[in-house]
Amino acid sequence: MRAAWMPALCLGVCLLLLLLLPGPASGEGAVPLAITCFTRGLDIRKEKADVLCPGGCPTEEFSVFGNTVYASVSSVCGAAVHRGVISNSGGPVRIYNLPGQENYSSVVANGIQSQTLSRWSASFTVTKGKSSSQEATGRAVSTARPPTGKRLKKTSEKKTGNKDCKADIAFLIDGSFNIGQRRFNLQKNFVGKVALMLGIGTEGPHVGLVQASEHPKIEFYLKNFTSAKDVLFAIKEVGFRGGNSNTGKALKHTAQKFFTTDTGVRKGIPKVVVVFIDGWPSDDIEEAGIVAREFGVNVFIVSVAKPIPEELGMVQDVAFVDKAVCRNNGFFSYHMPNWFGTTKYVKPLVQKLCTHEQMMCSKTCYNSVNIAFLIDGSSSVGDSNFHLMLEFISNIAKAFEISDIGAKIAAVQFTYDQRTEFSFTDYNTKENVLAVIRNIYYMSGGTATGDAISFTVRNVFGPVRDSPNKNFLVIVTDGQSYDDVRGPAAAAHDAGITIFSVGVAWAPLDDLKDMASKPKESHAFFTREFTGLEPIVSDVIRGICRDFLESQQ
Repeated sequence: MRAAWMPALCLGVCLLLLLLLPGPASGEGAVPLAITCFTRGLDIRKEKADVLCPGGCPTEEFSVFGNTVYASVSSVCGAAVHRGVISNSGGPVRIYNLPGQENYSSVVANGIQSQTLSRWSASFTVTKGKSSSQEATGRAVSTARPPTGKRLKKTSEKKTGNKDCKADIAFLIDGSFNIGQRRFNLQKNFVGKVALMLGIGTEGPHVGLVQASEHPKIEFYLKNFTSAKDVLFAIKEVGFRGGNSNTGKALKHTAQKFFTTDTGVRKGIPKVVVVFIDGWPSDDIEEAGIVAREFGVNVFIVSVAKPIPEELGMVQDVAFVDKAVCRNNGFFSYHMPNWFGTTKYVKPLVQKLCTHEQMMCSKTCYNSVNIAFLIDGSSSVGDSNFHLMLEFISNIAKAFEISDIGAKIAAVQFTYDQRTEFSFTDYNTKENVLAVIRNIYYMSGGTATGDAISFTVRNVFGPVRDSPNKNFLVIVTDGQSYDDVRGPAAAAHDAGITIFSVGVAWAPLDDLKDMASKPKESHAFFTREFTGLEPIVSDVIRGICRDFLESQQ
């Protein structure tokens, strides 16, 4: 009997001492380490540390396991809010690392529902930290990085993984009453087998897990685990939530919230969601599929136990699989008759997930376009209105993922003459592009739009004719051109360049339509005042994305 209760008593006494005894004097003047909303206890290597939590963390996405004593896989800031040490506005926190234990309890406190966990290898608790002049902001330095110090040995033992299968994968599992507890556990077993065969590792695939039910719940992110052993344990610990199978809601949430730099997504690695559906979804999944494609996410649907003819009347959309997947070509859909004897289905699914050349949705309108801006610098514009034009093109440019392997931006200013302000290969970061746009100086002169279009096609788009990106030209002008625009615009269209024409003040509507791509009504815009350019920004961005998606069909 003594062996059973002594560790628990020791842990309780240790915790009480930690809460009551002051820290060593050497730490009194130390500046707290700024961390992110998702930094976990296991990311803090010291036995005791002062940290600074940012404000405005999304409380619904906190992963917290336990009460008072938290499993080290928990978010430090989430545990601090749950414990009442800080509010969601952030602040200083002192963390004490403790031994692992069993039976972490689930308690609702301060707006956060902590979760149960049967056991974990390490724990921590939190108290109010020392106040600091350092402001708690969302720009905290991330400490969620590979372990250092004593734990480096353990990390170095982790496998690098299957380097031929680099992918960032979210398993979106069915946690609804539709699947039930028993099949839910069988589903987790199958996902575990897939995760094991993928070859998870630091340089191989990374995986996370989201549960679809009444409300989606991100169980763990890509950055949380980089070894198969840890992933399998985390999957095993996921509890059944119940509720309706709102798969569409969960897929949209995953596409928008799961794949971010803060949560572990890697640059240039395909983003994949594997959606498990037992039966059929309770909500609309088509819109979620569109959102996922816009975010560059490759959606796979694994359907189990398709509805029988007698059940089809209850299905909102019988073609839900075809409308949700990345492409309706058979590659992104996978069917299993039931959850029993699923081992034979593991390898074929893994082979699909590791076939990178088939990940057609990794390219999006935000990262696979070349956009050139042709800016009217004629004397009728004026200096103040010219700066409104620069603000207009800046607001369009900032919507795109500008990088050496992503979207490219260029700009040409024209009067009777043309001047290349910068080409597609000059700047590879959004910050640099926006800075150079702000510093474009006003030329002043006449208006020869046709010559400017020809100049741009030849000198700006010519050098990138072999680029895999789709080409767009946005023309902004305030008056009638002194030369012909129809011929140069037609030549640009023939060269595969989609043109959006934006006219202000005295720009003739006929010229705008002659320059714009078809359909003219969705590629030509006009406003009487330069202040009216701002509402057109979103129209142009949506138009670019629409045209890009249509070109990929």
